Amino acid sequence: MAQDRQQSIQAEAALWRKRLTRNDATEPMAANELVELARYRFERRKQLDLFVHQWLKEAEEMGASKQIVHQLKQRGQATEWAEAELIPKQWPHLRETDQLRGKQQAIARVQEQANRFLANWEQTELAGNGELEDIVSAFRDQAQALADTASQLLESFQGQYYSKPLFQTLKQLVAEATTLGQRFYEQAAQLAKSQEQQSALAELDEMVGLADVKARIHKLYLFLKYQQERKKRGLQTKQLLNLNMIMTGNPGTGKTTLARLLAKIYYELGILSKPEVYEVDRAQLVAGYVGQTEEQTMAAIERAAGGVLFIDEAYSLKRAGQGGNDYGQAVIDTLVSAMTSGKYAGNFAVILAGYPKEMATFIRSNPGLRSRFPEQNQLHFQNYAESELLDIAETIALENDFVFTEQALKKVLAEIERAKIDQSFGNARVVENIVRAAIFEKGASGSGESEADLVLLNETHIQSTTPQRAEDALSRLDALIGLEEVKREVKKLTAYAKVKEARRDMGLAVPPMPLHTVFSGAPGTGKTTVARLYAEALNQIGLLKKGHVVEVSRSDLVSGFVGQTALKTERVIEDALGGVLFIDEAYSLAQGGTNDYGKEALTALTQAMTTYEANLVVVFAGYGKEMAQLLTSNPGLQSRVRKTIHFPDYTPDERYEMLLAKAKSYRYEWSQPALDLLKGHFKSANRGGNGRYVMKVFEAIIQEQALRVADAEVGRPGFMQIEKEDVERALLNNDHEPL
Repeated sequence: MAQDRQQSIQAEAALWRKRLTRNDATEPMAANELVELARYRFERRKQLDLFVHQWLKEAEEMGASKQIVHQLKQRGQATEWAEAELIPKQWPHLRETDQLRGKQQAIARVQEQANRFLANWEQTELAGNGELEDIVSAFRDQAQALADTASQLLESFQGQYYSKPLFQTLKQLVAEATTLGQRFYEQAAQLAKSQEQQSALAELDEMVGLADVKARIHKLYLFLKYQQERKKRGLQTKQLLNLNMIMTGNPGTGKTTLARLLAKIYYELGILSKPEVYEVDRAQLVAGYVGQTEEQTMAAIERAAGGVLFIDEAYSLKRAGQGGNDYGQAVIDTLVSAMTSGKYAGNFAVILAGYPKEMATFIRSNPGLRSRFPEQNQLHFQNYAESELLDIAETIALENDFVFTEQALKKVLAEIERAKIDQSFGNARVVENIVRAAIFEKGASGSGESEADLVLLNETHIQSTTPQRAEDALSRLDALIGLEEVKREVKKLTAYAKVKEARRDMGLAVPPMPLHTVFSGAPGTGKTTVARLYAEALNQIGLLKKGHVVEVSRSDLVSGFVGQTALKTERVIEDALGGVLFIDEAYSLAQGGTNDYGKEALTALTQAMTTYEANLVVVFAGYGKEMAQLLTSNPGLQSRVRKTIHFPDYTPDERYEMLLAKAKSYRYEWSQPALDLLKGHFKSANRGGNGRYVMKVFEAIIQEQALRVADAEVGRPGFMQIEKEDVERALLNNDHEPL
């Protein structure tokens, strides 16, 4: 069963990890642990490889029970003997009618084969193995008797005379040795078969997770077996034997693997003639010309005949909104026809796979397909739990003879959690990529001098996808000019998020408090900048997995056609998962008339805020009064957005400091008269735009400064200095072109 196998995998990995990381002085590995490690590896690989031999040898030297060690050796050595044919399968023929020289040569070959076996016996120390113990022990005695008798018989030759009684004895011994050899190889073959071959159902049981799918396949197996028995007895099975399947689930959940196992199950039951799967997608079926699609589809069906045709992302065969130029429907029509009539009907199984939502829509829109795939033949593959994904990681590593340290496993788990953002999460595929990348890093950095160098994967080999930032987000928030109350409110939210994650890790109840927020204030007051820092801060504490910001407005969410707004909004939400969705002028979504689709976007947003609670933060931005009206008009939104942070206009001094900071970042210098003029301007000017106005003033000033120094020698004193005249000319533009 899967649980037993996974426990064995974990136990083997834990023992090997202990061996590679042990401190010989304080934590030596016990002899019985080495024997267990060898047993786990042997059970998994079905062979006595170099590692198993080495561990058993060390265990013996450490005082392990020789009987236990030998029993484990014997389980594999019998198969090795069979493969190497150390017990002769054929002996020379001894005939009375042969010439004298021919008799002597045949007897010498008997002696040679017997002595070779005895020599190999001494080297391998094989002493028997369960069913083979009596046979092997008897053969050893038989080989000794053969060697001794052949030697005596050869010595008895005197001219044309030899000992006929010894000749008859040797013939009898050869016949007995032949019988023993046959019995040995028959028993060894049965043992090898029991060790190496598994039924498809047993392979399914050994897969990690998939409890519901396994239960369903077991029922299907029993049903199919039952129907086959009825068929043997001449009972009717019409319309009952449906092999076609729909498999829904995210990438990497085991759909393709299960399709291959199903093909083997159908074959083992005698329902299909071959245990093979032919995998295709839209690109291999749909052509761009009339009639060509049908040809390609029939070619795929012909190739899959006798087995299983597996169509991945099958929903792409029927694309919404496609007109007569799309031939995906021709694939469906051809497929349905072949499944129900003609020479291929009942001669192959069809498995359609894809995302759950898209597949449900696809099947509903195709009545012909819906009737061929009954509900009981529709399997949904849940995402793997994080513990199961970690089991998969250990299994992949161990199958490649690598073992993770405890710290490396924690880092693997962190990378798995970070990758779980939306339905594109690749489950086992993501895990496999993490493991393969770690193995590559190990190979690129390891020396390969010791067992640990060759096998152990530590945390430095796990490639992190965490964004590397030179400075903490909250520190950069503190560095912003002004916005003192905003900073305090953002810090409260991020502090709550940090404590929330800590409480969850401790297993404590987490009080509800969505982090969705309203940023109210005039344009240019820093809302977008703070939203970016907010996203980064939530990412750094582990709440948001990407920490990016997707900035949108009404036009990015609302469409002019029925049903399109929800789809448009969902795409934006998917892009924002793992980060912050920043909606500028969000109040415009509720300001349309009765036929406006902005409310449809709000509905999709409120649903997403609940569905992706731990993976999406939405910031609604706009003027204070309008944003308050938005929340009041939408109770669903109001219940999910319980925090409003107001961004006040910057004071004249703050605007002045902002401009100086911007100039400093570009290494500009100021004359004192220029600074005095600039400061006086901000104190007297009553301008809107806040930060945007500051940026326009700065750009105007440096353009005037550039015009003045353009012909000067680069690098001369004053080349980077802003003079009073630069500021005067820049501000003078205010009379002609408002800044």
